[in-house]
Amino acid sequence: MYENEKKINSGYLLSTRDLCSLDYIPSFIQSGVKCLKIEGRMKSPEYVSIVTKIYKKYIKLALSNEPYVVNTEDRKMLMQVFNRGMSSSGHLSDEPNKNLVFKDKPSNMGLLLGKVQNYNKNRGLITLKLKEPIKIGDTISLEKETGSYTITELMENKKNITDTKIGQTVTVGRMKGNISCHDKIYKMSSKELSTLAKESYKQENRQIPLNCQVTIKKEQPISIRITPANSNSALYKDLNIYYESNEIPVEAKNKPLEKETVIHQISKTASTPYQFKKIAVSMDDHIFIPKLSILNELRRNALDLVEAYAIQHCSRKLTTFQETTTKNTASTSYRIKDNVLSDMRNYMKKDIILGKMQSPKISVLLNNLDSDFNYLELTDKIDNIYIPLKFFTGKKYANILKSLSTRFETYIYMPTIVKGNYKNLFYANAEASVKNYDIKGFVISNICNIRLLNELFTDLDKYFKLVTNYTFNVFNQETVLALKDLGISRFALSPELDKETLQSLCHYNYLEKEMIVYGRIPLLNMNYCLLGETDKCYPDCKARCQTKNNYYLQDRLNMNFPIMPDNIQTVTTLFNSKITSVCPCDFSINSARIDILEEDISSINHIVEIVKSGRRLEGKDYTNGNLNRDI
Repeated sequence: MYENEKKINSGYLLSTRDLCSLDYIPSFIQSGVKCLKIEGRMKSPEYVSIVTKIYKKYIKLALSNEPYVVNTEDRKMLMQVFNRGMSSSGHLSDEPNKNLVFKDKPSNMGLLLGKVQNYNKNRGLITLKLKEPIKIGDTISLEKETGSYTITELMENKKNITDTKIGQTVTVGRMKGNISCHDKIYKMSSKELSTLAKESYKQENRQIPLNCQVTIKKEQPISIRITPANSNSALYKDLNIYYESNEIPVEAKNKPLEKETVIHQISKTASTPYQFKKIAVSMDDHIFIPKLSILNELRRNALDLVEAYAIQHCSRKLTTFQETTTKNTASTSYRIKDNVLSDMRNYMKKDIILGKMQSPKISVLLNNLDSDFNYLELTDKIDNIYIPLKFFTGKKYANILKSLSTRFETYIYMPTIVKGNYKNLFYANAEASVKNYDIKGFVISNICNIRLLNELFTDLDKYFKLVTNYTFNVFNQETVLALKDLGISRFALSPELDKETLQSLCHYNYLEKEMIVYGRIPLLNMNYCLLGETDKCYPDCKARCQTKNNYYLQDRLNMNFPIMPDNIQTVTTLFNSKITSVCPCDFSINSARIDILEEDISSINHIVEIVKSGRRLEGKDYTNGNLNRDI
């Protein structure tokens, strides 16, 4: 991390510690939580097994009348199976979490086992005093080494042993590498724990029971009929799948096909979600098929039809979306109609068909307001100005806001993350801002922003224009119509979409379309301040977020990613290292959006001029007035 040109931090600065919520399970249950998610991406089956086992134990405890106390050994078991920086309470606590990010290592660090007391380099012997027990078969790692070692030799006083206890001084053999006295040693895995985990899930291969009838008759295609074996399954209760193969059996000359062989082949369903409880075979005598793979293909194709049946019958169709507001508005029902969707598929305005799409309007998002800039110098070719909500919460920028809202259609740009304190600030400032600065509308970044606005303003979409940010990820016609029914007047196209999809969305003229044609796209919004290293402000913070310094992260390829702190919410936005540049003339859009982060007034005007002319900003970086540096 850099502050201007000075390095102020380094490490894996976006790597969070593992979340451990054991202590919060009673609160979850009291709050009405019905399901807990295990984040098992890139984790082992052993990890999922142990986490499930531990959390199931404490859910039962929380539901009982027994005191809720988390056992230390259970915590260690969770940490042993995988941990990055031990663990964190995430954002579950009311206190500032200064322990959220673990910048030292991006992967499993294991449990601290001890420090090297003595190292015999010639024999590869390490002596240490144990903070955790170890056994033959466990794996360990050392702080200067990237890999791990499996313990194959374990001694106490030159005598071989197989297991140990905490506080015991032992020698571990056959260790080579970059090892020195006082190096930290970590226990990466426990063979005993891994064995326990494997035993727990070895038998847990849940499969849906089915029955089938296989028919193999002379001069007839081989066929199979599949029906449910359990009448209690609502999804499969009406299942009746019939599949007929192209293969026709012939009369056997030597060794005829046996029923046992048919049953054996058809029962091979281990790699599927299904299991045949009963396999009935109706087969002529002295019948023959040239290869057993015919039966395998019969089974596979039939089960594919079963799976397709299940997917079809469990899919949900969106018919009604209802949002109930709690202040100044009544409940409103929004309905998506199939005939309207059908119309949308073919609907295009005549001027687009004739190639007469007018030049798009220009919208400019000012991610930052600089009190040193003279915004009166902005070009009149700008139509809409988007200003983040945080600049409306004080008097510091009042004159700038007044001058901008007098000249341009001004919108309040709502944040992606809205914490409780921000919600209160919004209620306190929004009405006054609308009156003082003649606000024309709002750019909303998520669906909850609509709820906030509806609670404050009567007939919201009657008096204000609502624009959805790219964070809505609009990618099909159903979403476009749903947004229209919610009162949205314009939506931003997602920068994640490919050109073909973008052009397809541009044909739906039920809503105005806006595209980001220039700027740094946010990569992520963190509920955490990278500068203060916490998720909430605290008294002794250096308050770097309130300076005019520029901050950015530099990756291993020396690419610079600007970061923008929000000192009101303790939120950080991380922007792309590269600037997006798209030619607006390739798309039938109503407005072209320019996102400004570090550019000065002259650069903004230059960018607007090029975009307005329908050209693409080719290969230049316009930040900080620099019009010559390649991007």
